[in-house]
Amino acid sequence: MDTSCAIKATAHQLARLVYNLLTKKQAYVEKGLEEFETRSQDRQVRALLRKARKLGYQLVAA
Repeated sequence: MDTSCAIKATAHQLARLVYNLLTKKQAYVEKGLEEFETRSQDRQVRALLRKARKLGYQLVAA
C-alpha cells in the first residue's frame, strides 16, 4: 500500500468515527493500549497459523 492510499484509508476511518459519534451522540471512549496489544497479538498468531498452513505444517494446541 503506497503512502497516498494509506493516508486515504486513515482519513476514511477517522471520518467514519466522527460521523458515528456525531449522528449517534455518543462520547468517544479510548480503548487503550492494552486492547491494542491484545488485538495485535491475536493478529500475529492468526498470521503465523496461516503461514504455517501455507507451508504445509499443521499446528496443534499444547
